[in-house]
Amino acid sequence: MDAETSTVPVGAVRISPLSETEIVDEVIGGWQRRAGGWIVTANVDIVRATTRDPRLAGLVAQADFVVADGMPVVWTAKLSSGRALDRVTGASLVFSLTEAAARSGRSVYLLGGEPGVPEAAAEVLSSRYPGLRIAGTDSPPFGFERSAHARAEVTAKLVEAKPDLVLVGLGFPKQEELIAGVRADLPSAWYLGCGAGIPMAAGQFRRAPELVQRMGAEWLHRLALEPRRLARRYLQDDTPFAVRLLTGALLRRAAAKVEPRQTALPVEP
Repeated sequence: MDAETSTVPVGAVRISPLSETEIVDEVIGGWQRRAGGWIVTANVDIVRATTRDPRLAGLVAQADFVVADGMPVVWTAKLSSGRALDRVTGASLVFSLTEAAARSGRSVYLLGGEPGVPEAAAEVLSSRYPGLRIAGTDSPPFGFERSAHARAEVTAKLVEAKPDLVLVGLGFPKQEELIAGVRADLPSAWYLGCGAGIPMAAGQFRRAPELVQRMGAEWLHRLALEPRRLARRYLQDDTPFAVRLLTGALLRRAAAKVEPRQTALPVEP
């Protein structure tokens, strides 16, 4: 895929206009070729952070696929390009990619969540997809990324497990930084930064009803579940940024539709 011609710019990221099914097919094809990859699920928070910080923009740009995880991102991409994009969430990919792994005889590693949560998610996924191989689970302690020794322990455990699919739910940018640091040691694995996807798979959180998701209001559902943790991010940071993002896309689209007037030249007699 030619990143410059086939992706859609939204803020500082370039969105891959692929459906969830197409992403799964890309992963399966990679396994068959013994080629790994990296999927970033870009929600408004990630787009906002990368737009403000070039280092984070460069980090996300290393991924093979950046998909739109958030309706404001989908809407902005559509307004900017005129192309219809699907929303592809990390929470959903946890299940669809795990199902593909079970069908393909591939192993899965779950990294992230509070103690016991990745293990609970592994049990749910194993019962849902018979034959699934769990290569390992890990719940790093809070702040592990600030210790070189702790980071080395987490990555060593992951590399030793040699999984085919790594689900990393540490939040942005910790999960992306960990993935970027370990890819060279496990080049044939596929990596998904899935945020809260692991606790959701474990049943710790429930997703909003499908209608609410399609309306772009799933963030209200999450806010109701975790008001203390998410209120500032959603209300003070992400919502104003999403409004500016959409407004900018609308103005650019309107400007593109206005054709410059051509002055009629007098006809020579």
